[in-house]
Amino acid sequence: MHISKKEIEVRYAETDQMGVVYHANYLVWMEVGRTGLIQDMGLNYAGMEAEGVLSPVTDVQVSYKKPLTYGDVATVHTWVELYDGLRVQYGYEIYNQHGELAIEATSWHVCVKKENFRPISIRRKFPEWHEAYENIKKK
Repeated sequence: MHISKKEIEVRYAETDQMGVVYHANYLVWMEVGRTGLIQDMGLNYAGMEAEGVLSPVTDVQVSYKKPLTYGDVATVHTWVELYDGLRVQYGYEIYNQHGELAIEATSWHVCVKKENFRPISIRRKFPEWHEAYENIKKK
């Protein structure tokens, strides 16, 4: 199983009135992690989108464990938790600079045709993506 790692320095604008990272910003960081993982696989979303295919989020689950604050350095760990040829579940853990777990999360994605949002088979439409997912998914 391959785990992609991306560091993010917490900016002041990402914090709320309590001085901690606003909860929705973790979703943005998860996207940064997902994009990094896909780049690690030698692929990119832009190529998929150029072929009229999108990959929307269908479900997200986040457990907040420890707050991050302005100036902290977060490290986003991202991997493929499950893959079945149609859907992908990514796993995430975000740690602070002391190695303490801040969040655990998963997100489900499906590929759809841009014009009608009908699901497509990754296995058939994008065999190179299928092979890459099969090679790095959690065993």
